[in-house]
Amino acid sequence: MKKILALLVIAPMLISCSSNKNNQFNEAYIKDTNGFDILMGQFAHNIENIWGINEVLIAGPKDYVKYSDQYETRSHINFEAGTITIETISGIDPTDKLRQAIVKTLLVGEDATGVDLYSDANDIQISKEPMLYGQVLDNTGQPIRWQGRATNFANYLLQYKLQERQSGLHIIYSVTIQMVPNHLDKRAHKYLPLVREAAARYGVDQSLILAIMQTESAFNPYAVSNADALGLMQVVQHTAGADVFKAEGRWGTPSRSYLFDPANNINTGTAYLAMLQNVYLAGITNPTSRRYAVITAYNGGAGSVLRVFSSDKTTAFNMINDMAPGDVYDTLISRHPSGESRRYLYKVNNTQRSYRRTD
Repeated sequence: MKKILALLVIAPMLISCSSNKNNQFNEAYIKDTNGFDILMGQFAHNIENIWGINEVLIAGPKDYVKYSDQYETRSHINFEAGTITIETISGIDPTDKLRQAIVKTLLVGEDATGVDLYSDANDIQISKEPMLYGQVLDNTGQPIRWQGRATNFANYLLQYKLQERQSGLHIIYSVTIQMVPNHLDKRAHKYLPLVREAAARYGVDQSLILAIMQTESAFNPYAVSNADALGLMQVVQHTAGADVFKAEGRWGTPSRSYLFDPANNINTGTAYLAMLQNVYLAGITNPTSRRYAVITAYNGGAGSVLRVFSSDKTTAFNMINDMAPGDVYDTLISRHPSGESRRYLYKVNNTQRSYRRTD
């Protein structure tokens, strides 16, 4: 309750902060963003040099990609499609390289705080609580928790499922594993206690939190984006993260390791939803219309939502309040300048319906 009160009391101050502070913040954000762009460019260049121009694969919001063996071996978990692909271009004992990567991928934990997805560092630790437990079954139909079972499954895959393909000058050896059909539901269920806690703390509908998590990351705790959004709810440190920290009376911005922690990420993302709902877009009186605006603003910002209706904030609120919720939805879907934000509202709104049926 104290956090909610702090949020509502302090957050309006964010809107009226001085132009000096805004300029300093924007300069810092641009600097950090440019630095990240350089890092990503260098990383992609390294992959292209080793794998070839058509084989560049980098981690994303719904894709875990981890390189090892001087970038010659990689693991790719597609959390949306439910596939796991382990590949190597190593010319020295490729089956052994694949075996090691398969075992590590099957047993990797959900703690992403110490893992660098932009290097080939050997920083993946085998976990007693694998991230993929119950989402992958071995050749005998059993879930995989321990190293022995993971190794046996890896040996089976290498014996019966090994594939080869030519790409440029390389022969790529690979195995592909299908996750169970309800893998998405299993991950959602894993995070449900944290979602319920955050929903109660901030007064945000848990179905909305779950819908945003699915749309943003498909419940991938290692989620990253080319905008350097992090974790399950794809929180950007220097925008939503900074807003939440200020609203809670905390200094600075959340660190990467802080946002890669699932509990912290869900708490921060939900707190930001509450700010959109109770502060930035509180002038929208109809709760359904406000929900459409909040969803769109989570992707593209509250200011861009209001400018769809008018450049004047008060006029925009009045126009929205004079419209039926369905008309607000249609307007945002058809007139928002960002195609990504238009699609985002459509996806989250449809996904939220399914979670309302299962709450």
